[in-house]
Amino acid sequence: MKRVFISFAIEDEFARNNLVHQAKQEHTPFEFVDMSVKEPWSASWKTKCRERIKGCDGVIAFISRNTPGAEGACWEIKCAIEEGVPIKGFWVHADDPCCKPVELGYKPVVYWTWENIKNFINSL
Repeated sequence: MKRVFISFAIEDEFARNNLVHQAKQEHTPFEFVDMSVKEPWSASWKTKCRERIKGCDGVIAFISRNTPGAEGACWEIKCAIEEGVPIKGFWVHADDPCCKPVELGYKPVVYWTWENIKNFINSL
């Protein structure tokens, strides 16, 4: 079973929840992992998060106007790239593709559709 880390700004948690729910409805052969920050940042959180990212086959990064200011999501994106874990950005709002965080560099960002999600996961 493939493991996929989900990176998102906490303001976009609905996107993560919708994706996880949709995956359950589709009975997909993969599982999702995230490290939502619900408490102050700590060095131990970063260490645990890095280990989780390294243990995944890929990273889905939800991108919105909230992302560039989301310290945790930007750190997760940077960490995935540093660790060589495949990553793909997905616009949270199809009508508002904007604000790609610098941490993504040249990595592509595509519209969030179930087909695009499946294609990325199948490519891992």
